[in-house]
Amino acid sequence: MSDQACDALVVGAGPAGLMAAEELARAGLRVLVAEAKPSVGRKFLMAGKSGLNLTKDEPFAPFLAAFGEAAGHLRPMLEEFGPEAVQDWARGLGQVLFTGSSGRVFPEAMKASPLLRAWLVRLAGLGVGIRTRWRWRGWDGEAALFDTPGGEVRLAPKVTVLALGGASWARLGSDGAWADVLCAEGVEVTPFQPANMGFRVDWSAHMARQFGQPVKGTALIAGDQTVRGEYVISERGLEGGGIYAVSRALREGADLAIDLMPDWAEDRIAAALSRPRGKASLSNHLRKVLRLDPARLALLMEFGRPLPEGAALARRIKHLPVRYQGPRPLDEAISTAGGVAWGALDETLMLRARPGTYCAGEMLDWEAPTGGYLLTGCLTTGRWAGRAAAQRARARR
Repeated sequence: MSDQACDALVVGAGPAGLMAAEELARAGLRVLVAEAKPSVGRKFLMAGKSGLNLTKDEPFAPFLAAFGEAAGHLRPMLEEFGPEAVQDWARGLGQVLFTGSSGRVFPEAMKASPLLRAWLVRLAGLGVGIRTRWRWRGWDGEAALFDTPGGEVRLAPKVTVLALGGASWARLGSDGAWADVLCAEGVEVTPFQPANMGFRVDWSAHMARQFGQPVKGTALIAGDQTVRGEYVISERGLEGGGIYAVSRALREGADLAIDLMPDWAEDRIAAALSRPRGKASLSNHLRKVLRLDPARLALLMEFGRPLPEGAALARRIKHLPVRYQGPRPLDEAISTAGGVAWGALDETLMLRARPGTYCAGEMLDWEAPTGGYLLTGCLTTGRWAGRAAAQRARARR
């Protein structure tokens, strides 16, 4: 395919963009994917380094509810391509999957590279062309403009799918720079906010020995939300899956507290604390009678001092207020909230301000917790936009 000979253009080669490209190519269109970075799927590969969480094996209702206020918009897309369909799709690319105890679904390879390689082979077999180091600048009339290693390129396809990502991890390609371009075209874009992010804590010096330690066996309390999940004490603060699960509530102003012993009732803790202490220090007494590990004990000393006694200490252990100094920067977030407003799109994900141009993936205004929801959301919106764009392109032949 020559650079200019395409019926359908996809801008962005992450999961949403590649899924859109696959659907367009299956419809018999000549498809070109343009990617600003030197290689494709960079954030996808990064996500897979800690175990590629493809989706969540759970009933549809709670799965859909994880997308919050965007659930109504995403429902028809997820009904067509939800958790089961994502698993079938991955198996079709030769991936053997397993489901963890929490319902999270992973490839046995526990990384993204084998799946991505197989996917690129499939796309090549469908005739999809991929150009890297092509940075999209916007439009000049009907022509999409790109800065490329060979100079400026102008393309005027029948349809375009934008899958440009959110505004976190800019070094991997999601820099949010597209927002200004779309705003100039009259597209409403909701301001970006961090999602699934860590929170800054100004630790006391004694906490340094805990940096890198996981915190297990606690529950995080943020407003009316209580979540059990593991997280990490880092030099910068608190981060990890458990914190990400309450990050939206914290971003919106909720207080954070920790139940250090969620499996023990308050009166049981108080009874244990009342045992004779003898010559043991308070730390050793807490460690012995409550079996607090070093990480939980350190958090109690950090946020609970001066420690009260008796029943008051039991209450503090069950509800330990955490002093934090706000979220980590936007670029460090796992994902972002904000993006192209739903009102700027029709039901096919086509921009009302630019007919024939569709949006997909994290650049849309939705957010969800980690746990398989993010990747499924990107795949299903890419598929939806690609199918709708293919239908429009075929109608214009």
